[in-house]
Amino acid sequence: MPTNILNLPAFTVRRVEEAGHDYHVYAEVSNAPSTCTACGADRLTGHGRNEQVIRDLPTHGKRLAIYVDTRRWRCQSCGKTFMETLPAVNAKREMTDRLVRWIGQQSLKRTFAGIADETGLDEKTIRNIFRDYINELEARFRFETPKWMGIDEIHIINKPRCVVSNIQNNTIVDMLHNRNKDTVSKYLTRMPNRDKVQYVAMDMWLPYRDAVQAVLPDATIVIDKFHVVRMANDAMERARKGLRAALTLKQRRGLMHDRFVMLKRKRDLSDEERLNLDGWTKNYPALGEAYRLKEDFFEVYEAKSPEDAARRFEAWRDGIPAEIRPYYADLIRAFQNWHHFILNYFEHPVTNAYTESLNSLIRVMNRLGRGYSFEALRAKILFTEGAHKHTLSRPKFERRREPVQKVAEPTMIGYALVDGVMPFGKAIPFPRRGVPGDARPQEPPGPPKNYGADIATLIELLESGRL
Repeated sequence: MPTNILNLPAFTVRRVEEAGHDYHVYAEVSNAPSTCTACGADRLTGHGRNEQVIRDLPTHGKRLAIYVDTRRWRCQSCGKTFMETLPAVNAKREMTDRLVRWIGQQSLKRTFAGIADETGLDEKTIRNIFRDYINELEARFRFETPKWMGIDEIHIINKPRCVVSNIQNNTIVDMLHNRNKDTVSKYLTRMPNRDKVQYVAMDMWLPYRDAVQAVLPDATIVIDKFHVVRMANDAMERARKGLRAALTLKQRRGLMHDRFVMLKRKRDLSDEERLNLDGWTKNYPALGEAYRLKEDFFEVYEAKSPEDAARRFEAWRDGIPAEIRPYYADLIRAFQNWHHFILNYFEHPVTNAYTESLNSLIRVMNRLGRGYSFEALRAKILFTEGAHKHTLSRPKFERRREPVQKVAEPTMIGYALVDGVMPFGKAIPFPRRGVPGDARPQEPPGPPKNYGADIATLIELLESGRL
């Protein structure tokens, strides 16, 4: 049988047996130890053998195990015995280093059960290797603390999770296993350079606010615009459904596709949609009123200042008819309870503009992630090679400076006039060519900064099947 089946120079293959699903490779260490591991003496004698079973990478579609005839040695100088070390074998597990590394990499792409079936290992072992691999990745990849932080919520594997993002770069910095205050607070506390965070955009979830205020007291909290205006759409949708419930079947047929039309902004309606909406509002004034209130609330976000926005909201709230008010009660209550943080938007227009693309990403991940754990999906999103953004989305503003004028080399016959008089015998050299007077040596650039996993790149990798 071939002796190169392992491609491990540290082992000498003695025999290979092939079964239906497995290779059984019998080998021994190529180079015996020359000195005692305790005292360093070179007087060694054999002291028995012991067979160890080492798992290795699947080969030719079959699982592979190496049966190593490991020798025990006795030192004639100190009398101690020791087993010869097995090179290329993982110190924690009875498998090769390359198998451990391969399992870690594959666990970001495949299910634990699939890897366990291919390698012949227990699924629990695969999971433990995966966790060690993730710990290595956590230590290797250090994402920059965002100055503009987004804290959002997504549902993944039937549970709400907290997503921390870098708003300026449209990247994901981390995913937390839940959205509890304690979890978020601990994460923010461990975040390096957390004093760099200037703004935090979030939805109206009290644990987020409390965690940020406790750990990042100097950061300005801004309630995400899209979460607020979505409540206006939800309120109008409740009103539409409530009004439709009181209509006959024939009347409801006359409102065909009303949901699609009413969720659109008025400025985006086609001529046909405008005509239909006009007919519906004439026949059902309450339906038209619900649509008008939705559109008027959007105009609150066209205000130029917090004071202007507050006035617009109060005028909008006071103009809600009694029959429609119950449908908008949640929006009114939320705006009043969170008004300080909502109005911060009009001074600091920070928003989680990536929300829709993030939701698209999570929907695809959920579809492809059947059989995955949350930890595996988190690692797939955060640590996928090629998905990280290492440069800012927009270059840092630099002040324009006058170009340096090129001048002649210094010369001893160049004189300068002082108050219109040429000083006798005083040579004033010109500056050297191309070097400004205040030039200082430039510091070498540091290592590239990692801003997290780019959402657009992740979606592209998913759609192309590379993730």
